[in-house]
Amino acid sequence: MAGRSRGAGADVEIAAAARRAAVRGVAAHALAALALAILAACGGDGPSAPPPASPSSALAQQCAPGNPHIADAVAPVVLASLDAERRWVRQYVDEAYLWYGEVPRVDPLAPAFDDAADVAGALERYFDALRTPELTPSGKRKDEFSFVYPTAAWQALSRDGVEPGYGIHWWLDSATPPRGTRIAFVEAGSPAQAAGLRRGDRLLDVDGVDIDDPTVAGVATINAALFPLQGRTHRFRFEREGAVPFDTVLTAAAVVRRPVPVSSVLDLGAQGRVGVIVFNEHLGDAERQLVAAMRQMAAAGIDDLVLDLRYNGGGFLYIASQLAAMITDAPRTDGRVFERSIYNDKRQAENLQPGTPFFTESCVPDAGFTRCTQVEALPRLGLSRVYVLAGRGTCSASEALVNGLRGVGVEVALIGATTCGKPYGFTARDNCGLSYFPIEFQGVNDRGFGDYADGFAPTCTVVDDFSRALGDPAEGRLAAALTLRETGQCPPAAAVGRASPQAVTPSGFIARATVREQKIATPIAPRR
Repeated sequence: MAGRSRGAGADVEIAAAARRAAVRGVAAHALAALALAILAACGGDGPSAPPPASPSSALAQQCAPGNPHIADAVAPVVLASLDAERRWVRQYVDEAYLWYGEVPRVDPLAPAFDDAADVAGALERYFDALRTPELTPSGKRKDEFSFVYPTAAWQALSRDGVEPGYGIHWWLDSATPPRGTRIAFVEAGSPAQAAGLRRGDRLLDVDGVDIDDPTVAGVATINAALFPLQGRTHRFRFEREGAVPFDTVLTAAAVVRRPVPVSSVLDLGAQGRVGVIVFNEHLGDAERQLVAAMRQMAAAGIDDLVLDLRYNGGGFLYIASQLAAMITDAPRTDGRVFERSIYNDKRQAENLQPGTPFFTESCVPDAGFTRCTQVEALPRLGLSRVYVLAGRGTCSASEALVNGLRGVGVEVALIGATTCGKPYGFTARDNCGLSYFPIEFQGVNDRGFGDYADGFAPTCTVVDDFSRALGDPAEGRLAAALTLRETGQCPPAAAVGRASPQAVTPSGFIARATVREQKIATPIAPRR
């Protein structure tokens, strides 16, 4: 779990309550995001639970009858017990987890982990309790990212980009009141877009409950409305700068995410042409959209590229490698490694592998993610520098992109705020219809650098500016990137929206689940 309650009347913090509901089968096929919840204590001081003697493969797919996700298992199952599933979890963590030697003492028979009425929840709580309690140098938890997710839901999100909701991506200035909740961006073709909602709209209340309500009952109402089950309808009250507050009724639907919503070329006359790409997620369909955007950039003959990754939490590592290759050129990448993965000391054979190269051909995976269906040379821009708009929402595979480019000498200027700090990755391992994601490896670039657990610091610090749309040249962070390109200097804060009522706090964040902050290694790969 992410933390602990401070008792009755405690401040409300951010936790993955909606994700837990999906794991427990309340919304087995709903792709949940982060929700507001009172945190409960977790972990344990019970007797040590050594891993079983058998390898995880010998314990796999032995499922408790009460597991609501059995039908979605990727291999044949046999009915067994909750203890059998728990023993598989413990063994798999011991084999795969990067920090297996730091697993705390946990009593597997503690009531929280042995609840036959809530099998999926008990398994998730047990898995969470096995994460290392160690901290980074800045004091944050080293493993903020390992998680469990329903296999069917994971496949729908990662391969097809489908999730239930309104198409709204929520921003919070703070986890505690006043939360400063507003819309970061809206998906095209979504219920939110149809309702006329847009970036910067500030949320006042949901279903009659003030968005800053600190009570347990109020938080439950907020959770249900912000991160809904498909088909549920809720009423929202928003305010927009320069307008009176207004009410909107939204019904959650299956929303298809668009990883590349903006791709444009700015003709700046004597200053040349600058490409602008907003890239929000390394999902399965991102490859097609990125290739199309890069072909547009190549045809326009751009001189520089601004890549907006401020809300990109990551995804498939091979897509990050392809994008890096498309940004630069063959002399820089030939024979070089985009990222090498370092596993625990039990996985020496994998540690000796050459790593992920700069992939220079397309893949377009089939429906089962087992083979590439469209192999052709990727367009390449041949750039030696790139301007990246970044912030706390820039995570995992997005940070790997920055690190991989810097590893081969590409200048990467970061405009915005410090990134999330996740040099780690994993693979999805299904057991009984639940996919487990313990951190398995740390990624390093061609120069051997991968020590950014506290994030990459920005070249120019610029608060997120919600007064304009993403991709608008006057939007604060994009305007700052253009100024840096022209003058070689970061612009003064007042020139990039800091004084605007639509500017947000530097500590704010996108409210989303751990499942959307990831660096995933896949069994398929394009050719280098």
